[in-house]
Amino acid sequence: MKESNIRNFSIIAHIDHGKSTLADRIMEQTKTIRPSANNDQILDDMQVEQAHGVTVKSRTVRNLYTADNHQSYEFNFIDTPGHVDFNYEVEKSLAASDGVILLVDATQGIQAQTVANYRLAKKAGIKIMPVINKIDSQNAQVEQTINQLVALDPSFKAEAILKISAKKGIGVHEVLEAIVHEIPAPTGQLNAPLKALVFDSTYDNFNGVIASVRIIDGQVSQNDKLVLMMNQQTFTAKEVGFFQPDRVATKTLAAGDVGYIVTGIKDAKEVNIGDTVTTQIDGCTKPLPGYQPAEPMVFAGIFPQGDYQDFKAAITKLALNDSALQLTPETSDALGPGFRGGFLGVFHLQIIKERLKTEFNVDVLTTAPNVTYQVKTINDPQPVMISNPVQMPNFEQIEWIKEPIVMITITTNNESLSDVMRLAVQHKGTFMDMQNQGQLVEVVYAIPLSEIAYHFFNQLKSISHGYASFSTEFSGYELADVVKVTIQINYAQVDELTFITHRVDAPEQTQKIVHKLKYTVPRRLYPMPAQATVEGRVIARVDIPPLRKNAAVNGNQYSVSKKQALLRRQSINKRQATKSDIQLPQSVFNSLLDLDE
Repeated sequence: MKESNIRNFSIIAHIDHGKSTLADRIMEQTKTIRPSANNDQILDDMQVEQAHGVTVKSRTVRNLYTADNHQSYEFNFIDTPGHVDFNYEVEKSLAASDGVILLVDATQGIQAQTVANYRLAKKAGIKIMPVINKIDSQNAQVEQTINQLVALDPSFKAEAILKISAKKGIGVHEVLEAIVHEIPAPTGQLNAPLKALVFDSTYDNFNGVIASVRIIDGQVSQNDKLVLMMNQQTFTAKEVGFFQPDRVATKTLAAGDVGYIVTGIKDAKEVNIGDTVTTQIDGCTKPLPGYQPAEPMVFAGIFPQGDYQDFKAAITKLALNDSALQLTPETSDALGPGFRGGFLGVFHLQIIKERLKTEFNVDVLTTAPNVTYQVKTINDPQPVMISNPVQMPNFEQIEWIKEPIVMITITTNNESLSDVMRLAVQHKGTFMDMQNQGQLVEVVYAIPLSEIAYHFFNQLKSISHGYASFSTEFSGYELADVVKVTIQINYAQVDELTFITHRVDAPEQTQKIVHKLKYTVPRRLYPMPAQATVEGRVIARVDIPPLRKNAAVNGNQYSVSKKQALLRRQSINKRQATKSDIQLPQSVFNSLLDLDE
């Protein structure tokens, strides 16, 4: 296919605005797949994607389309997710695209991820083509949605905005024609040295890493001697091809094409997202700027409830196909061997947990997520990075602690502005800037990462009725008055419940935690204290009641012998505190996540 007839594009949208359904209709009308009643979100084939109604892993599909001008075109469609945790997947797709379809649900209008993804596309400098979906719905507000789009970007012309029903296929042909005429063709040079962007990768047990690539310049064929420029990793292309949507081998990928290269590399860490592939001999001299893969936002311990080896094999396989998931081996006294995982957010953690269950039948326990802190001790000239609260030094050894700060840009409407600003202040946000954008208001806050890593996204959606969106940019580390909170159950410290919080929040949070532990920790024959300590002082405590009534602790009729037995049991518990054998269910660890409820 000549380069002038190639179109590389993505679809960006808020969750459940019809992106995957439109992708199905495009594949049907280009005859990539046969029309069928079973064609329901084909690209969202993972069970967790179907359960949550959100794309998690982006996919690429080549479609061949014969336009009304009787010319044949190659449409390379690159799928994108919708949840804020997976913005890095959107950025990967946009890096390989020349244009995007901005899809908006006519029944809901512009919402959270609509604006966030629009902003990513503008930053990438690619063509944006607005399309309104679900116009056949009784609740459709087409004119209002058009006004919102024009307010979002004045360059959008109301009369040119396409109106479709992806579910029924209405207007999809017009979308295909608009792709031909509005999204620009690639501008690579076929005779230049090979320059290909790695924008995604998967792992195959037999073929090693399979790199998804956009060919910027030159061409690549099977058996070519290639090199990854970031770490000078050399390999031979075992196979090249494209997705339709399964892999289809071809002889050559040329400038403008989107496809894959089977590298044969067995170590997935050797293939970095954003890297540049070129030939070993006479290759390009300067790599593509690409983009930086997203760094993990939160960290949590993840431990098996069954066989460790099965769990290790399962989570290692997931990590091979998820470049954002970082794993470090970790051993817990209470939970045994496991991993400390780095995740994009709490939703990413939830997805990994569900995939382990649905795809590998592995049940796991996850500890409360935390962020990374920079800690300077009295005796160490250099600060250290702490991603596990248990590793936090004793308070008397600490000179200072710095926490990660992000600049958060929230876009909302005027009606929700006061509630949004109040939410940001409640999460220790510092106001930085405010700008009006037509009917929208954009406010910028500097806010600790720990304050937005857990429930902030859901709270923002709730108070703004799904309209507000936010994007973040790492700002650096700033001094913070934070403390390590340790939890003891029956006098034994439970490292997996240790967390770091702001000193001012510690009293209220610990009271909530110990009272939740009272109802989630499995009971025993004798009452067990659950207490929280900060800097060596107990600041919150409750007694977990026994399985049955005990005359020593219940009612007004005391039994001297049972009282003595209780005191002996408490003395034994204190002496054996370091050898606790309490089995903790997931509900105990969830206690730390539900403090805002």
